[in-house]
Amino acid sequence: IYRDWKNTIDTAKIKSKEEGRKEGLKEGRKEGLKEGEKIGIEKGAKKKAIEMAQSLKAKGVAISIIAECSGLSEEEINSL
Repeated sequence: IYRDWKNTIDTAKIKSKEEGRKEGLKEGRKEGLKEGEKIGIEKGAKKKAIEMAQSLKAKGVAISIIAECSGLSEEEINSL
């Protein structure tokens, strides 16, 4: 009887660990996707700001105005 109970408990522990591991992986993937999406959005916004700044700079708009509108620093704009 003791062996049966021990086997049952051991099996339950193994299943619990496996379920916990699967849940952890699922949560990790979800968080990774969220973080990846956030980074992608930020990179896209930065790229768009740079494109806009390049266009405005080419049209002779003042660097200070471009910086104010784009969120880029004057140094970043001057280096474009």
